[in-house]
Amino acid sequence: MTSTTERPATPSAAKPPSWWDRQGDLIMRRPFNEWTFTHMNWLLPTERVARGEVHRPLPYDPHHLDLTYRFEGHDRSLAELHRRTNTTTFVVVHGGRVVHEYYPGVFAGPRTRMQLFSVSKSITSLLVGIALHEGAIDGLHDRVADYRPDFQGTAYEDVTIHNLLNMSSGVGDLEVWDVPDAGIKRFEQAIMGGGDVAAVVRAAPRTRPAGEAFNYSTFDTQVLGWVLEAAAGMPLARYCSEKLWRHLGADRDAYYWLTRAKPRSAIGGGSLNATARDLARVGMLMVNDGVVAGRQVVPRDWVRRSRSSDLPQLAVGNLGPSGYTHYGYSNQWWTLGSVCHDAFTGLGVHGQYLFVDHSADVVIVKTSAWPTQDDEARDRETITALRRIADHFATAR
Repeated sequence: MTSTTERPATPSAAKPPSWWDRQGDLIMRRPFNEWTFTHMNWLLPTERVARGEVHRPLPYDPHHLDLTYRFEGHDRSLAELHRRTNTTTFVVVHGGRVVHEYYPGVFAGPRTRMQLFSVSKSITSLLVGIALHEGAIDGLHDRVADYRPDFQGTAYEDVTIHNLLNMSSGVGDLEVWDVPDAGIKRFEQAIMGGGDVAAVVRAAPRTRPAGEAFNYSTFDTQVLGWVLEAAAGMPLARYCSEKLWRHLGADRDAYYWLTRAKPRSAIGGGSLNATARDLARVGMLMVNDGVVAGRQVVPRDWVRRSRSSDLPQLAVGNLGPSGYTHYGYSNQWWTLGSVCHDAFTGLGVHGQYLFVDHSADVVIVKTSAWPTQDDEARDRETITALRRIADHFATAR
């Protein structure tokens, strides 16, 4: 018989997550992320993306951009943009010249390599375009399992390279960062905690037929990067160096950070780090149809393919719940439609931008340290301001 003074047993409280489990959240919080986004090579293993022997300094022609943009009924200055959207670096190139440059980030400067997050996806696309042109990848309709047999029997087995480039694999759920057991959170924890990253991706379920609808997916780009590595027979960082970075005339080597667990892997969907000026050089390549100093580095048709898509589900406003209404998508780039000349942009969480307007001959790099991964209001305000700058130079031509 139980004593009347005894209390019934209660379930033990769930064990709180350890620092090791939560490190991804901790290093991305403000104000810590101002430091972490400039020191990823202190936190994770890395692999160098070597620049070439030839350095081509960017011509400098400073302009005082005393202009305003209209957002939510108010005229705002660029100083307000930087304050309201936590800018860390800001570089504007027009006509091949740096016309405006600003480094408000606490740890930022012209030689600081910034964590670019998903702007890396757009770089992966350029590398895939090169591999297709050179024959390392046979065609857009090759399947994942043709290059990665370990994906046989998974939802990715018959997904094509074309599907991956359009974020239409049909694999995985909505990519959300505020749900603890979401696929992207398990992916992050495996990267930083020494888990099996490939196993996380292979376990992703099929949610719709491939090619049917857009669903933003870091998994898709990670698989694309693995396909590229298998096709090229070398790591992503080495391929990026040999085929792209060494031709840019870059100021500095870039680097990818790698998974903790071996075999270590670059994150083609989010681990490239480079200076703002060197990222602007990539934008200049896009403005110039893939040409750098007279050399066709990226195929011209591939660059033009990145400006827009003729698929209705990828048109501006048609992306559904995983894309803001002011964007379309094409070839791992976010498109902006005819309302903004033929502008398009690479995007990364926490406010990273590589904005390219071919018609205006404008490239803008903005890196940021937002307090959250995604923020539609900050994004919409940023794009409004970048469009205003491009319009200013387009009118002045």
